[in-house]
Amino acid sequence: MPDKPVNHKSGKPMFFNPEVRRIRSFVTRAGRLSTGQERAINEHGPKFCIPFDKTVLDYKKLFGREAKTILEIGFGMGETTATIAENLPELNFIGVEVHTPGVGSLLKLIGEKQLSNIRIIQHDAVEVLEEMIPENSLDGVHIFFPDPWHKARHHKRRLIQPAFVRFLTTRLQNDGYLHCATDWQNYAEQMLDVLSSESSLMNTATGYAERPDYRPVTKFEKRGLRLGHGVWDLVFRKRHVS
Repeated sequence: MPDKPVNHKSGKPMFFNPEVRRIRSFVTRAGRLSTGQERAINEHGPKFCIPFDKTVLDYKKLFGREAKTILEIGFGMGETTATIAENLPELNFIGVEVHTPGVGSLLKLIGEKQLSNIRIIQHDAVEVLEEMIPENSLDGVHIFFPDPWHKARHHKRRLIQPAFVRFLTTRLQNDGYLHCATDWQNYAEQMLDVLSSESSLMNTATGYAERPDYRPVTKFEKRGLRLGHGVWDLVFRKRHVS
């Protein structure tokens, strides 16, 4: 296994190396760790965090059981991830996030809720999909409220693009689902166009979907709804391929 990159200021190993540069759908923000987040990283990180490695994952070995596996891309501070995993203990969840405070926050929730069905990879999700996720292996993918990159000149940075979606479907099992959600209407329209244009996917709704019961409404989302902001869910499934 390759050595993890080291933060030159603290001397501590990092799961994600922000010095590797290419056009990405995210920016690496500096964030201050709370005492609780730092404690959670030290206490729970060794068990629940998977260092990025160019080795394909064995889900049964990783979780110690046979179960359907869901990948979440960009889990933020982890509240939604932890709630879904708590409510669906029969499923395995792999969360991918680059920001350390978010990783610490989810690890803290894992400890508080005594969850055992989550693993975390702190790295660029595109590279994780390329190197670590087996083909035709995922039962679902969650992409909730990705960065909308609202300025037109930045739309190329949006995660939901035809090439990415086409590649993502190679990691889904037949009938596996892709669930996206956004509170930015222009991005919702792009998502609907991109997903509808991918021949290997079929829409489970006519246009946008009703929010599935498993996706909780976040505090941020509730505040937006009170202000009259819209939220759009899209749920597509992979067609059966012989």
